[in-house]
Amino acid sequence: MKLALYQRDDCHLCDAALDVLAQAGAPDFESVWIDGDAALEARYGARVPVLRDEATGIELAWPFDLVAVNAFLRAG
Repeated sequence: MKLALYQRDDCHLCDAALDVLAQAGAPDFESVWIDGDAALEARYGARVPVLRDEATGIELAWPFDLVAVNAFLRAG
């Protein structure tokens, strides 16, 4: 499973998502900063943070909690 977390600079929700991912013991993931990328801002701007399985394209948009992240990780 190759994970990416789509996020913005200075985003308190993104910080909260990082805490949940740490609690879940999520495997390594790539941080993808959408700021300054028009295509990514159009796709994710109102939904960040978004956890995405790059292999399958399945996404978990905020708000998510420990239960949701664990289910997402098991599904992948």
